[in-house]
Amino acid sequence: MSQAASSNFVAQQPRYTGVAMLLHWVMALGLIGLVGFGLYMTSLPFSPVRLKFYNWHKWAGMTLLALLVLRALWRATHRPPELPQAVASAMPAWQHLAHHATHVGLYGLMLAVPLLGWAYSSAAGFPIVWLGVLPLPDWVPVSKELADAIKPFHALSAWALVGLVALHVGAALKHQLINKDGLLLRMWPGRG
Repeated sequence: MSQAASSNFVAQQPRYTGVAMLLHWVMALGLIGLVGFGLYMTSLPFSPVRLKFYNWHKWAGMTLLALLVLRALWRATHRPPELPQAVASAMPAWQHLAHHATHVGLYGLMLAVPLLGWAYSSAAGFPIVWLGVLPLPDWVPVSKELADAIKPFHALSAWALVGLVALHVGAALKHQLINKDGLLLRMWPGRG
């Protein structure tokens, strides 16, 4: 496809709404930051700074959980654009399945990771006070055994989310750089 034909093809593609794009990119940057910060804070020795960082990590996780709820509500009321027919017809069945399964997995893990973190905090007896102002309810009882059982699932689900994000980014880059079908630009701000 020539450069002019490719630009015309991309310009004609249905795009996500501005709100969907904003939520997508804010959450993407937030997730990257939260994972990096989580790795950093867990490497620190026990100290007041480490405790402060754990609180910041919880605040950020609860903020991303709230944004996920907003994102899910927006998506439920604003249907995302269908894959362009040319792209959809060029994809084998396994890629369609992977496309849908990855999105379901991303949403599921973006929900599970903070909920598991919240459950762990509750079970460990460390309440979450969002931004130091709003106390969130403990939704599981304080129990060392329960905390010990939940803790590894928070980390495992976070790593699974990292893997799915990497798969999602890799697929988007494949479409942009190899297929050159402009699929990535449907979610890229400032185009169209």
